[in-house]
Amino acid sequence: MTFAAALLLHVQADAQNAPSAEDLRALRFYIENNDEAAVKAEARQLKLKFPNWTPPSNLADLSQIEPTTEISDIYTLISRGDIDGARKLVQQVSEKYPTWKVPAEMQNQLDLAESQAKFDRAISAEDTAAAINIASRSPVLMSCNRINNIWQLAKLQISNDNARGALAAYRQIVGTCTNTPDIIATIEKAEKVTTNQQLIGLVDLARQRFPSQATTFRGLQERLLKGRGTQATSPKAAGAEAKPSSPAKLTTPKPATQVTTATAPKRTRLPLHGDRRLNATRAAAKAGNNHACLANSANPRSIDIAYERAWCAYNLERPLEAMAYFLAASQSGLSGDAIRDAKFGLALSYLKLDMTEEAARIAAQTSYTPSQRRQVEAIILNQRGIQAYDRKEYQHAIDYFDALEEMENGLSRDLALLRGYAYLNIGDTTAARKQFETLNDVLSTTDTRKALRILYSQAP
Repeated sequence: MTFAAALLLHVQADAQNAPSAEDLRALRFYIENNDEAAVKAEARQLKLKFPNWTPPSNLADLSQIEPTTEISDIYTLISRGDIDGARKLVQQVSEKYPTWKVPAEMQNQLDLAESQAKFDRAISAEDTAAAINIASRSPVLMSCNRINNIWQLAKLQISNDNARGALAAYRQIVGTCTNTPDIIATIEKAEKVTTNQQLIGLVDLARQRFPSQATTFRGLQERLLKGRGTQATSPKAAGAEAKPSSPAKLTTPKPATQVTTATAPKRTRLPLHGDRRLNATRAAAKAGNNHACLANSANPRSIDIAYERAWCAYNLERPLEAMAYFLAASQSGLSGDAIRDAKFGLALSYLKLDMTEEAARIAAQTSYTPSQRRQVEAIILNQRGIQAYDRKEYQHAIDYFDALEEMENGLSRDLALLRGYAYLNIGDTTAARKQFETLNDVLSTTDTRKALRILYSQAP
């Protein structure tokens, strides 16, 4: 037994290649007190205890317990985008200085740089869903000081024929950022994917936020509209939308905000609660003052206030930001109702970006209330119908619109008109005639009269 114990101690000593900070405490003490004899004696003892350890040539180096130049080296690697190199150096520094803890700011920079690299790869791979999911886990990627990320995402959505998603991204910039040149550039980019009415709406939003720049934005609007061959100066003059869009903005239910002391968040470092601004934020949200809500909850320091902020961001047409906080809340220790409502908000945010299938996957995995289920599924049917029509899958479009009509006990005029054109495109002129004439009898408009002219010109 004595031999076995001695052998075990020997194996353990060999396994530990270097002395810990506690083991070096006495040696550091002797070094700091210039006790040379004691330093040499203690160094010999440590060498016997840790035979694989090689003390530095200058034992005085052992008195240094915090890194110095290594810190700037780590930040240099981060700035170069060498995340693997930075993390490797962090590991080396941690081993060299056991008492050193990675500063929170450095850890945040590492995480952000890594997220940015992943986002860039997703953009290069033209993977919109991956890019948005990465951004939702790192909201700062969609902040105004990284506006190029939002522009790149919108550009990718345009290339994937998701004009509505791109417009939502552009609208978030115009409604959030404060740099006038950036806002002008954003509206210019949005010109490619907007109707006259949508374009003027963006300019009006910018003009309302920055009244002192009204002349600048008016000139921008006139220039862009002139390029389209129109002099319209208001949404009404610009005319109605040429193509059906998603339903009007939903009124979100009052979210449940009861916090439990259940498991900690899985994918966020935010604590469940503790941000003292919660009451003011919640009061603003309850009063419908979404701007005050966002002002009171900037840079959330707890999950419960991030949850409140998510709804306010959603109501102010900032779905990318809302998505990030809904995701954090949905993976937290909030109450069951709050987690359900967070997943409801997450689905709505995806739908606001026209990411129908992502929203459908969340809906399929969540036990929504009947009202929530109906709202989400109605928008999904709406978007799938329009998307099917755009792909010239006219029978599928009709099926989606029929299902939506049954669910909602009716169908909006724009979607009913689109269904009429779908009938016309599959050669069912009888159904198309019934649809167009019904709409025209209720309210004769330029669109219904145009549809009837097209129908009659094709009728035998």
